[in-house]
Amino acid sequence: MNLDFSQIVPYIPFILEGIWVTLKFVIISIIFGFVLGTFLALFKISKIKVLNWIGDAYTSIFRGTPLILQLMLIYFAIPQLTGYDISPFLSAILAFGLNSSAYVSEIIRAGIQAVDKGQTEAAQALGIPYRLMMKDLILPQALKNILPALMNEFITLTKESAIVSTIGYLDLMRRAQVVGADTYRNFEPLIFVGLIYWILVMILTMMGKVVERRMKYSD
Repeated sequence: MNLDFSQIVPYIPFILEGIWVTLKFVIISIIFGFVLGTFLALFKISKIKVLNWIGDAYTSIFRGTPLILQLMLIYFAIPQLTGYDISPFLSAILAFGLNSSAYVSEIIRAGIQAVDKGQTEAAQALGIPYRLMMKDLILPQALKNILPALMNEFITLTKESAIVSTIGYLDLMRRAQVVGADTYRNFEPLIFVGLIYWILVMILTMMGKVVERRMKYSD
């Protein structure tokens, strides 16, 4: 086999810089997606039909179209329609955050509905305002139930982050492509970056298990 990993050794620092570049927009995207997803979940369980429709329509659009299409629309359509030259970094945050919020909203909605209805009825009987009931009573309990699903979403975003290489964002995947073009050897840098992705996912998986275990024993 014609393999020579020694040729990519000088490029290893360049590739490793892509870890933080990748995680930076992924972390911001998941926070953005979680906040927006929480509001969408509340829309879906609201007694106001218009809010139900907005939440369902949003989820249908962003779950029903490819993430790469959403990324391309944001990166190429916004400059065309508004004249604003959006950066790859901001495009990535918007695309991944908006897409993630659709999935997170379903996860949170399911978690809220899994909480015993008796607690909601008891809070209403005590005259606790809806906002405080959700913030202090329902959402904390729902979070414990949905933590594994949220961690899976975080892991999925980390893996799918490679898509941003299509718009020139210098993430891990893009850096592997740059090294491959520079050395005329694509297999070695792709395998090296694939190993980095795998390590990141394993670390996130272990972190999720630790947090889940702590929340379980905090009951």
